[in-house]
Formats: sequence, structure tokens, C-alpha cells
Amino acid sequence: MRRLRVAALALAVATLLLLLGPFLVPVPPLPCTTSPERLADPDSVFVPVGDLQVHARVAGSGEPTLILLHGFADSTFSWREAMAALDDRATLVAFDRPAFGLTSRPLWPFRGGENPYTPEAQADQTVALMDALGIERAVLVGHSAGGAIAVLATLRHPERVEALVLEAPAVSANIAPGWARWLARTPQGRYLGPLAARALPLSAPVLIRLAWHDASSVTPEELIGYARPFQLCNWDRALWEHIAAGSPPNIAGRLDALDVPVLLVTGDDDRVIPTMETVRLAGELDAELVVMPRCGHVAHEECADAFVRAVGAFLDGLEGAP
Repeated sequence: MRRLRVAALALAVATLLLLLGPFLVPVPPLPCTTSPERLADPDSVFVPVGDLQVHARVAGSGEPTLILLHGFADSTFSWREAMAALDDRATLVAFDRPAFGLTSRPLWPFRGGENPYTPEAQADQTVALMDALGIERAVLVGHSAGGAIAVLATLRHPERVEALVLEAPAVSANIAPGWARWLARTPQGRYLGPLAARALPLSAPVLIRLAWHDASSVTPEELIGYARPFQLCNWDRALWEHIAAGSPPNIAGRLDALDVPVLLVTGDDDRVIPTMETVRLAGELDAELVVMPRCGHVAHEECADAFVRAVGAFLDGLEGAP
């Protein structure tokens, strides 16, 4: 009987440590040094989309309209060169997905109970932004995780998408197991998660060496541009919410439902989404494929001229299609 009481006491103590122990770790808030409006570009707009204030940059005019979706830990900043080169032949809208850039960062508990960071919510936000800007149909241009959101938006709203440009799309990314996402969303996970998220700026040199074919080509001015959003309030908490929301649902098995022209773009030295994975995907979709030499994962930045030529040729083909 005494052994049972000791075991029960030990179990109770262990449970308390698991439940309350994380809250004993200090998580000091990060300073907020500025506002999204002060960091905005001259062509920036803040568009109400549900409970979000979505930061977007708009350039060019006429048809077609290109909606540009950036990858993980990136922002509209990454599209600056492509937008400048394409604004004479299309309307261009780049926007910051929730948790990134200058878009507002709702925190848990979410108003109305809807998590704005889930892949499904982001796909629907893409179309809601089109609605807010009066855009009926568009070519979705998605990089990496943004490519997966572009595909998901097309599957959910096929009537709104004219074509897809997918640059190293993360459509086959591994999905974290359900128990891991559940732990990340517990009060304990949400309390400690920002500490893990804060590692992102510190790992920037490693990420750049991984994503670029030639990391030495990244300038100090570009590093400053990439780091601007880390000045905003709660970027770490929002990033954790994005991570906890999980990867897009397994869309690789649903690709045969796509019924739009598709261009696949990759660098020949992509070590994030391996080049051959994009090549294989192009074969499965019977899509156009452009492999850019001496380019890494961010071809639209590292090899902007080649990327713009590939997109321009694809758009020419759309215009000439019957």
C-alpha cells in the first residue's frame, strides 16, 4: 500500500513538473522598435482581409495579374527585382503571408476561433485579397512554401486561377505528426515556442549558405532588408503560431486535379527543395520546366534576369493560347 502511495505521489509530482515546469523558464518579451507603417515601401498598401491587415506591394498595370507568394521566413522584399522587371507587362501584387513581413500578427486565442496561420486559411486569404483588390482571376506565382499555398489556393478556388508559376514548390514537404502540432499548440508550447522562433535571425548565415548557390553575392543591404520585420512586435510569437499550424495538407496526391497551365522553375543547385524533386514534379504535371544554371533555392533573387525571362516567355504562351 505504501509503495502505491509513493508511486502516486511521484506521478503527481512528474505531472506537475510537465504542466508547470515550462512556465518557470523566463521568456522576456522582445522590444518593439517601430511599426509596420514606418517600415512600408512607397508602393505599399495595407488591405483589410478578415481580421488581418495584409501588407502588399502593387506595381504595373493591365493584364494578366500576377499574385506573388513568398516562401518561409521571407516577405515581399524578396520579389523586388522581379517586380521591377515585370511591371511593364502585367499587374503585380506581392503580399506578406501571415507571420511574415509587415502583415498583422494575430495571437492566440484567435478572434472567432479561426486560426489565420493554417495553410487552408492562407489559401483562402490569397483569394480574399484578390477580392479586396477587385481582381477576378490571376496567375499565382509561388516560391517554396508559397508554391504549396498557391497550389492549395488553386485546388480550393480553381475558377480564380488562370495559371501557376511554381518555383521550387514545397508540395511534398514532410508534415509534422499530429502529436507534435498538438504539443506546439498547448499553453506550454505557446509559452516556450517563441524562444525557439528567436533562433531564426541567428541562423540567417546558415540559411543563406543553404539557399544560395553563391552566398557571397548577398549584400549587406539585402541582409538589412530581410531582417526588417524582426523589429516588429510579437514576430516571434506569430512565427511559432505559423509553425504550430503545420505544413500544407498532403497535396501531392491531388495534383492531377489541377487544370491550369503550369510553369516549374528551379535552380540547378537547390539544396532546400532538391532540384530533381522539381524536375520530377514537372514530369508528373506535364508542365513546362526551366532549370537555371548556377542558381540555388531562391532563383527569383539570385538569378533574377533568368527568372524574369522564363516567366515572360510563359506569359507570352498564355497570351498566344487559343
